[in-house]
Amino acid sequence: MADSTLLTRREGHVEYLTLNRPDVRNAFNDTMIAELTAWAAAVRADAAVRVVVIGGAGKSFSAGADVTWMARAAAYTHDQNVADATAASAMFGAIDTLPVPVVGRIQGAALGGGSGLAAVCDIVVTETEALFGFTEARLGLIPAVISPFVIAKIGRSAARELFLTASRFSAARALEIGLVHRVVQADALDDTVQAVVHELLASGPEATAAAKALIAAVVDTPASEQQALTAHAIATRRVSAEGQEGLAAFLGKRPAAWTPR
Repeated sequence: MADSTLLTRREGHVEYLTLNRPDVRNAFNDTMIAELTAWAAAVRADAAVRVVVIGGAGKSFSAGADVTWMARAAAYTHDQNVADATAASAMFGAIDTLPVPVVGRIQGAALGGGSGLAAVCDIVVTETEALFGFTEARLGLIPAVISPFVIAKIGRSAARELFLTASRFSAARALEIGLVHRVVQADALDDTVQAVVHELLASGPEATAAAKALIAAVVDTPASEQQALTAHAIATRRVSAEGQEGLAAFLGKRPAAWTPR
């Protein structure tokens, strides 16, 4: 769509999504949130997609919430604000629960909701000069909508420091707390993202989805039930067609059927 806040392209089994509001540093507004939610639903329903890469057009990944949108929300009633925030939460949740791996490609600023979007990516690659921050308290607000995803990613201790100070922090600090996974020079960003994509495509697509689901299931399962959960999970994979193919390929010293040629 010509007026879309998003750009997408497909290369083989990889879906590339670009936040496309570079004039406002890819800040979120209600239109972008609705389009991201719809995009996530389409990806979920498309069996051809095996990996997603999310990036931002221009100099920044995302500066968080659009100031025009925030100004409009300031005039909303409490109920209208609840509905607005619920839509944003649903968008982050839709990306967080995609069955395929989501790779974040981050340059420039990833602030507020931009850092929240990084939190719902499975693997994040960023440049050394990128800046992150949960800066909402500087505006008299809180990072409420993104908090479940961020705390799950960086833990309570880091969240206490960074939510309360609302300070910006470096890519090195983001790596230290687990918000990102690889920090590289800007000129190596795209090559590193492609290397991650290649690693992901080397794994069985069903196994990758099952591994992602396993992480969520183990976290939400009482310790007393984890043994049964994990035993059933591996048994299911061992008897699956993909599991059988993977083992046969390993024993036969040949590439598995899903391996990129």
